[in-house]
Amino acid sequence: MQRVFLPYAGRFALFAALSSAAAASHADELPAPVQALADQGLTIHGQFDAPGGMRGFGASAQGQDMAIYLTPDGEHAIIGTLFDSEGSDLTEAQLDEHVRAPLEAETWKLLEESRWIQDGNPDAPRIIYTFTDANCPYCRQLWQQTRPWVEAGEVQLRHIMVGILAPNSPALAATLLGADDPSAALHRHSEGDELSPSAQPRDIEEQVYANNQLFEELGLYATPTSAFQREAEGGTVRIDRIQGLPSQERLIEMMGSEAP
Repeated sequence: MQRVFLPYAGRFALFAALSSAAAASHADELPAPVQALADQGLTIHGQFDAPGGMRGFGASAQGQDMAIYLTPDGEHAIIGTLFDSEGSDLTEAQLDEHVRAPLEAETWKLLEESRWIQDGNPDAPRIIYTFTDANCPYCRQLWQQTRPWVEAGEVQLRHIMVGILAPNSPALAATLLGADDPSAALHRHSEGDELSPSAQPRDIEEQVYANNQLFEELGLYATPTSAFQREAEGGTVRIDRIQGLPSQERLIEMMGSEAP
């Protein structure tokens, strides 16, 4: 697993960015105590029902999700976890539904809109996004491990090319993205062909920069990092991610089945 360490301040920026539009859409409707917390930097994601005449609000700050409870008089707000008389946590499920699930859906959309190289059948039923650096030997190892599923047409990998591990990584990423056939170029490189950087148009270089920014904003620290969808309880679709090479068990989970 190749690691790159990121400045703390940038690691959680995405949470505010993802929900800025949603927050703005109901900012004028927030009760005064909740609006005061928003003014202090909390992002408010939505409301939920709470017992005892209170109103609940899902919020986050610097990547930390939290619940805000507005007192019945509407004059005070409490941040914390609510328990019932039996000691059951009444907050966790609300945060999962009203903060984490929407953020994951927005994250998946950002992955879709990033600049990636297709690896496998475009009509494959399963899609996996993986952040790949051309200088990362573990990325090439993951590429080899996934061949049975990709070659069987069951999985499509989408390699989000980043340049983070070495001084020439951005140029190599741009070279792959700017190739006449990026999929074939990545295939050759992953099989061991030497890749030499070549000058690319500015828009290709900006694609690499945008991918690097996404990597940082998601708080990632290792290549490869792979993201895939899984079905959670109740049939909802959630995102799981694996940083670094997965174990055999996790590889099967990520690919959705045993090797064909």
